[in-house]
Amino acid sequence: MAKDSINKDNKDEKGITVKKEDDLPEWYTQVVVKSQLADYAPIKGCMVLRPNGYAIWEKIMEAFNAAIKKHGVRNAYFPLFIPESFFHKEAEHAQGFEPEVAWIEKKGDGGERYAVRPTSETIITDFFRQWVRSWRDLPLKINQWCSVCRWETQDCKLFIRSREFLWQEGHCIYSSENECHEDTLLFLEEYRKIMEELLAMPVILGRKTEKEKFAGALTTYTIEAFMADGKALQMGTSHDLGQGFAKAFDVQYLGPDEKSHTPWQSSWGISWRTIGAMVMTHSDDKGLVLPPKAAPNSIVIIPIAYDGKPEVLKKAKEIQCQLAEYEPILDEREGYTPGWKYNDWELKGIPLRIEIGPKDLEKNQAVIVRRDTGEKKPTPLGELKNTVTALLATMHQELYQKAKQRLQGNIVAIKDWKEFEKALQDKKLALTSFCGDLHCEEEVKEKTSATSRCMPLNGEKALDGSKCFHCGEKALWNVYFAKNY
Repeated sequence: MAKDSINKDNKDEKGITVKKEDDLPEWYTQVVVKSQLADYAPIKGCMVLRPNGYAIWEKIMEAFNAAIKKHGVRNAYFPLFIPESFFHKEAEHAQGFEPEVAWIEKKGDGGERYAVRPTSETIITDFFRQWVRSWRDLPLKINQWCSVCRWETQDCKLFIRSREFLWQEGHCIYSSENECHEDTLLFLEEYRKIMEELLAMPVILGRKTEKEKFAGALTTYTIEAFMADGKALQMGTSHDLGQGFAKAFDVQYLGPDEKSHTPWQSSWGISWRTIGAMVMTHSDDKGLVLPPKAAPNSIVIIPIAYDGKPEVLKKAKEIQCQLAEYEPILDEREGYTPGWKYNDWELKGIPLRIEIGPKDLEKNQAVIVRRDTGEKKPTPLGELKNTVTALLATMHQELYQKAKQRLQGNIVAIKDWKEFEKALQDKKLALTSFCGDLHCEEEVKEKTSATSRCMPLNGEKALDGSKCFHCGEKALWNVYFAKNY
């Protein structure tokens, strides 16, 4: 993404000044800032989520809360600060997160440092130790919506990478290893639904390699998206934590056999990165394109030439009431031409625009315009609601299908190193056979900066006789590789 300084030079200009295909990082920054989704904070690496952006995040929260409630998950909130001693209880976890933890030195009493929450497995596991006594207390499924801090040194990439970001993190504890594993995959599936059914964005589901899995997990599952500039983007993860954290924090429960047992744990999360991916996936050179189900306001109504024609504005207000379930915006601002308003709302991504003027009143109609295609549809006033409903459904489906075709068209199966280098040069997502060796994977990254994204779900194992594309040794897995954010 573009650096803070590039954005600040351009953010007050009207319209998008670069084309998506020419300079995606600068284009993306302009779309996010000029559509008023977010802005840069005065603190290096941080951003401000503006009301337009937060409204989309609320849509995600609303949809996901409804989904997890059906699975017995309840929302809670845990402290922002985590004692340093908690991190050292699970060695792999501590080692994995140490480079990006922000620490606060305690003043006055000389006590241990506090970490500013990078993730909450440790502190929540400590509460599981206090709350769980019997097998009757299990499973216990908790989620929290909060911000976390990863003290990265690079510039902020709006929504994609920042020192502080909003996310949800689910934490569950079980008496059964099988139940834990099943739920790890279940919440991954719920993430898929959010991406595809709300954000109209296709994703790849898979398992992370040992090198890329979450620090402290037995297994990490992921959903991956692929952007127009040939880079992959991790959209969410679901971790089977096994019993590592429970053992480290001495979590025990009394089973029906009257003996003490160690429970099994999972954790899972998505962040506001999903918004950034949605912007990159659907938006165009005019600005933001919002999938209808993710749009806080599905419609903008623009009355035309209503000065001296009060009946036009009156009818526009009637339409606003008629379509209230779509939270339509009525743009009756004075001093702006209809054309200026069209451009303004196209920049901000409102899915449908309804135009109505004196000539439309004479014909007892309004004109509906789709944001994604620009298609205009004159519609009798009596048919507005049915037409709007159908157009929004069609728009969502077509946005998803277009993105899915683009994703599938950018996946290439490769067999050797030469084909792999060409795939990266062509900005493709490479699917290949891989040995699974940590050293081999590190060499691939050192040579190309590409990383393993995941092993495809239900298609992990390589065919018998397959060779690793890099080292030529026996291949164990099918793996997606790509450069990433």
